Amino acid sequence: MILNHIRVLDLSRLLPGPYCTMMLADFGAEVIKIEDPSRGDYLRDFEPKVDENSAVFHSLNRNKKSVVLNLKDEADKHSFLNLVETADVIVESFRPGVMERLGLDYETLKSVNPGLIYCAITGYGQNGPFQQEPGHDLNYLGYAGLLQLMGDQERKPIVPSTQIADIGGGAYPAVVGILLSIIEREKTGEGQFVDISMLDGVVSWLHMMLPNHVAGVSPKRGSELLNGGYACYQVYETKDGKYVALGAVEAKFWKAFCEGINREHFVPLQHAALDVQNEMIAEIEMIMKQQSQSEWLKNFEQLEACLTPVYAFDEMLENPQLQEREMIQSSESGLKQMIGNPIKLSNAKSRATDPSPKHGEHTEEILEELADKKQV
Repeated sequence: MILNHIRVLDLSRLLPGPYCTMMLADFGAEVIKIEDPSRGDYLRDFEPKVDENSAVFHSLNRNKKSVVLNLKDEADKHSFLNLVETADVIVESFRPGVMERLGLDYETLKSVNPGLIYCAITGYGQNGPFQQEPGHDLNYLGYAGLLQLMGDQERKPIVPSTQIADIGGGAYPAVVGILLSIIEREKTGEGQFVDISMLDGVVSWLHMMLPNHVAGVSPKRGSELLNGGYACYQVYETKDGKYVALGAVEAKFWKAFCEGINREHFVPLQHAALDVQNEMIAEIEMIMKQQSQSEWLKNFEQLEACLTPVYAFDEMLENPQLQEREMIQSSESGLKQMIGNPIKLSNAKSRATDPSPKHGEHTEEILEELADKKQV
């Protein structure tokens, strides 16, 4: 495995940090979750449960080990520092200052291990007036200006169904920052501090919207080409209560779609004003309700119109494209199917099947290993 020489100490909980370390573990890194003796990662307690842990915990913490340490206890803190000596990476998601109060901040740990890469994933970053503020995914989307663009023109912003800031704004930048630091360490022998702000990460998603605002044309909710304002980029309900997604952004796809529904006169109106868009959307909605989802998909089989089904999870799990890409993998753990890793490398495979650890399952093993090394 490509990262099997890397040891990661993961002090994070819930979603952003564990997602980041999952990505590293999938490619062979030894990820050791450092959990407190009482509850451990709060995600263990979520519902529904599979065995004693939540289904989500099993998914995010595959391929990892668990060591229980109380970092407020001097003996356990000493054990943690011994672990730091052997580590390549630390990932934590506390508010700024927490690790310093424990006497385990980056400057302290760097003196123990100069090659240590220390990644902190927080809501707002290590500096700035908001650094100590609490927050969740929705808060970061709100501050970034993204939330106010999500939803229909005449309604309030919608709550996204997945955690954009946690994963796209936190976990993925953290993975990139860690891997960049590993490359840099190979040149210099020194580690560094990786400061990841989920708010920063969300703002970095705005390249298709914010430049237009800066140029004097501010986007509006439900009124843009890519956020629901146009007939050619829209979700339509079918006769059987299912839905199809139309992504006919390019003129050739829009033309094929209009011909497929016998509305050729719509072709030159692709970028018409919003009142015309609303009229087209309303008419297409009536047309699409005349046949079932499967009938429409069959009608468009030979037409390149970017018309696709809107799947429920059961249908998605049976999708032959995702099966071929191994994005859904069988597992021997309590959770029988796991989400695969989206990164495909020609010379290295990821893994997604090793079970998540029980709370403190590897404490004795890891601490004994450290003791043996000290004796040698």
